[in-house]
Amino acid sequence: MIFDVAVLGGGPAGMAAATEAAHGGARVVLLEESPAPGGQVYRAPPAGFEMKPDRDRQEGDALRAALAASGADIRTGCRVWGLGGGPLMPEGEAAAPFSLSALGADGVPFTIEARALILCCGTHERIIPFPGWTLPGVIGLAAATILLKAQGILPGQRVVVAGAGPLLYAVAAKILAGGGSVVAVIDAATPAEWLRALPALSARPDLLAQGAVWRAGLLAARVPVLAGAQVTAAEGDKVLSAVRVGERVFQADALCIGHGLVPATEASRTYRAQHAHRPEDGGWVPVLDAAQRTSVAFLYAAGDGAGVRGAAAAPAAGRLAARTALHDLGFRLHHASKEDAALARARRTGAAMARMMALRPAMVAAIPAETIICRCEGVPRSEIEKAAAAGANTINQLKHFTRCGMGPCQGRMCGEAAGALLATARGVDVAEVGFATGRIPLRPVPMASILGDFDYADIPVPAPAPI
Repeated sequence: MIFDVAVLGGGPAGMAAATEAAHGGARVVLLEESPAPGGQVYRAPPAGFEMKPDRDRQEGDALRAALAASGADIRTGCRVWGLGGGPLMPEGEAAAPFSLSALGADGVPFTIEARALILCCGTHERIIPFPGWTLPGVIGLAAATILLKAQGILPGQRVVVAGAGPLLYAVAAKILAGGGSVVAVIDAATPAEWLRALPALSARPDLLAQGAVWRAGLLAARVPVLAGAQVTAAEGDKVLSAVRVGERVFQADALCIGHGLVPATEASRTYRAQHAHRPEDGGWVPVLDAAQRTSVAFLYAAGDGAGVRGAAAAPAAGRLAARTALHDLGFRLHHASKEDAALARARRTGAAMARMMALRPAMVAAIPAETIICRCEGVPRSEIEKAAAAGANTINQLKHFTRCGMGPCQGRMCGEAAGALLATARGVDVAEVGFATGRIPLRPVPMASILGDFDYADIPVPAPAPI
């Protein structure tokens, strides 16, 4: 069976898109890597875990319930590794449905085909490298939220929380609520930056009030908050024991750090959709029209993977993408969708937070020469600059020169910093060095799971060419 619409990613945008498309009469499949839909903000706890309900859980449960009742085919716990069809057909061949190859939760490979594909791939977090950032005990803010929200596990007992954006204070508050100690909060944003964001934040008084509660909790716990500061080194013998911030040193067994969110564009890049570099949206994002269409026919994108705007704004984009896909496929739409004022305000607030979490060039410039940038391949800053001097002009060329971005994460952790360093070394804007070409596999998968059982005698060997 060929589906009408496939949705890749089960966060708030993906859940809303699949629900809307199914309600419109389409045959819909949603593919999600986690055990349950929800994404990062609305992440559901594992089976058997009892977590205290909160607003995020309630909103996520409402989206999950609507999705479950929609009739969409929901496939969770599956890892999509291969993309085909659509614009990837060989030249001269007729257009074909999009195809997505995945490993199911049971480890069995499968492939689905769909006439239209909506990408709701979310983000991955940005961590600007610094000395010691690869030490055990240093984890991302987003990773910390998974531990805290989904499983109620503290990242450590004495924790430094550092980075930029509201997630900084959310993680600190949850550590305190869980019984841990927050040694310090290191906020890269200055008070002036927060003041500039207030008009947009005031459009969401609920979030403003939540932020005030978080800050009050830190004040009550006498947690020092250093504004306009950054971690300069993580220190320790094999594991983290201290965090250095300029001349100050904080003893800690965990450092939760994150410098914003980066849209996950692996799939849209693999399908060769047009992209633009927009720091205020998180970096490289697919170019969309007003109805969420990419430059590739029947390929759409929604949610933070198409530009960071936050979980509150994502469902509206997902529903719009679904309705556009239905229209393009020839489905009859029986009612017009309206975006209410609350969602418009959510978009403005999300944009303000995204600007605060944008890549900070000064932070990249401060990376010492021997600091590891690509942790998968062990490539330091000095090697990137040597490659630039030797003629590497683009990210793809940098990969050839240094293997930077060729490890299991495929540049998700190092790509932005490497691109900024390469651009600086060349004296050009970061947009000029481009981004890595999308390749499969999108995610690491066991070779045995893809190949299955075979004998070498089964491999067809062509006859020798005549001499």
